[in-house]
Amino acid sequence: MRPPNMSGHFLLAPIPESSSDYLLPRDIKLAVLGAGRVGKSAMIVRFLTKRFIGDYEPNTGKLYSRLVFVEGDQLSIQIQDTPGAIQAQDNLSQAMDSLSKCVQWADGFLLVYSITDYDSYQSIRPLYQHIRKVHPDSKVPVIIVGNKGDLLHARQVQTHDGVQLANELGSLFLEISTSENYEDVYDVFQHLCKEVSKVHSLGGERRRASIIPRPRSPNMQDLKRRFKQALSSKVKSTSALG
Repeated sequence: MRPPNMSGHFLLAPIPESSSDYLLPRDIKLAVLGAGRVGKSAMIVRFLTKRFIGDYEPNTGKLYSRLVFVEGDQLSIQIQDTPGAIQAQDNLSQAMDSLSKCVQWADGFLLVYSITDYDSYQSIRPLYQHIRKVHPDSKVPVIIVGNKGDLLHARQVQTHDGVQLANELGSLFLEISTSENYEDVYDVFQHLCKEVSKVHSLGGERRRASIIPRPRSPNMQDLKRRFKQALSSKVKSTSALG
């Protein structure tokens, strides 16, 4: 069966959610978070269309959807773009509250900053902490991305700063250039999809293990025991009479 044609309208159309457990491993929900003008929208569009568009109007949170293949498996992927109103010097608690619904919805996260904007780098830690607060008992995958790696002349955040932060938070770090290298952008999303798929697969195994095998009813076992006792007594009575 051939996948549907990926038209522009299809890319912007959300995939209907399903409550069926058996579909969970095939349905991946990602959120891209970060400060304004770090290239979140450009990254998403680059991944979905291979095209780079440099300028975007400030968005109010678009939902993109597409069918993708990860290691031979077809997945329905939804990517939530988020407004870039998060800065380290702003009222972070208010900003985090506005993102809570998105954070609860998503299965995996890209936290994006620009290597040319140190403030955007400083917003990554509180974003990460908020994700772990919303998902305290889960292993929701998070990847930290340093974008605009081609603008070395304007660099404010060194590569080792990104590596150090990722190590402290226990996350993966990648530095990329959305404008110059589609393969790097593709690899970021592919890796996050793989990590989410792993978490979903483990969850599915736990659900199946909790159902199979089903324990026997104690009442049925008691009935069988009493039947055996009655049968044994009947045999003994017959032997005594003979």
